[in-house]
Amino acid sequence: MKKPLSLSSNGGLWFESGSIKIHVGMEDNFIPARKAHPALEVENLNEFKQHLMTKHISFTEDGRLPGANRIYLTDSFGNRIEILEWK
Repeated sequence: MKKPLSLSSNGGLWFESGSIKIHVGMEDNFIPARKAHPALEVENLNEFKQHLMTKHISFTEDGRLPGANRIYLTDSFGNRIEILEWK
């Protein structure tokens, strides 16, 4: 879905793949969120980790959430993103 023209002056981007939709906003005087973060649930996190490694994208594994296999990575703007798969 393309971002409606009536909202285009707000800046930012909209991404869509199948039923997944992510809207990314922009603001002046941006400060990256290093603690607050979105969490994205995936299937086959191990395959995703292999993909990240082939692209030389670093991530941190975190086993502190019972029942979840999860990692954290940082986007190109310095924001923290959690990726997890329930066991």
